[in-house]
Amino acid sequence: MRGANPSSGQDTGFSLQSFDPDGVAVVFGSSGGIGSALLSRLTGAAHFNAVIGFSRQSPIPIDLTDEASLARAAEAAAALGNIRLVIDATGYLHDNDQGPEKTWRDLDAHKLANAFAINTIGPALIMKHVLPKLPRAGKCVFSTLSARVGSIDDNRLGGWYAYRASKAALNQMVRTASIELARRAPDAFCVALHPGTVDTPLSSPFAKSGLNLNTPDQAAAHLLNVLDDLDKGDSGGFFDWRGAPVPW
Repeated sequence: MRGANPSSGQDTGFSLQSFDPDGVAVVFGSSGGIGSALLSRLTGAAHFNAVIGFSRQSPIPIDLTDEASLARAAEAAAALGNIRLVIDATGYLHDNDQGPEKTWRDLDAHKLANAFAINTIGPALIMKHVLPKLPRAGKCVFSTLSARVGSIDDNRLGGWYAYRASKAALNQMVRTASIELARRAPDAFCVALHPGTVDTPLSSPFAKSGLNLNTPDQAAAHLLNVLDDLDKGDSGGFFDWRGAPVPW
C-alpha cells in the first residue's frame, strides 16, 4: 500500500489513475447504501469504458444464494470488455427476524447458516465466476467488503457470533483465492476491505452516539482511493478505509 487515506471522515476526492481506462468496473450489491454510492462514484468519474451494477433489482438480477444468477452477471460484465475493477458490496448483519447474538444462548443453526450463505458463500461464488474473467496482464482488482469485527486478533468484546465468523471465513476465502489468482494473473489483486462505520441501515442500529460516521458517498471515495493505491504485495490483504492493514 503506497499510502493511506486521511483519518478524517471528510471527503477528499478519489483517484482511479492506476487503472487502465479501457476496462469495465463492476459493483455487486449496487442497491445497498455503500454499493449504490460506489456505483454512482464510478459512473460519475467516467474513467472506465463501462460501469455496471448488480443487485436483486438490476436488469440482470442477482441472488447470492443462486449461483446461476452470479454466473450470468459475470458473463454480462465480461461481455462489456476487460474487467478491471470488481467490488462486492454485499453483506448481511440483521433483519426483522435476526440480530447480532449477544451470547452463545442466542446461537441458532438456521440463522448461522443464513449469515454464512450471504457473507461467505455468496461472495465466494462471485469470486468463482469473476476471477477467471480478469485480464491476465495489467492491474485489475477484485475486492469484497469485510468488517473489522471479522478480525480474530482484534476481537476483544465477543458477541456477534454469526457476523464475526462469516466475515472471518470470507477473509480466508480472499486470502486463498489471491494465491491462485497470482498464478494466473500476476498483476491482479484480491483483497478484503473494512469500510468503517457508515451511515447505512446495516449499521445505524448499532452506531454509538458521538461515533465518527462516514456517509456512503464518503466511504465510497475512501474505498476507491484504497483500491487505487494497491501496490505489489498487497494482494490477499485486508485493509481499512484509510488503507491501513487490519489484523487477521
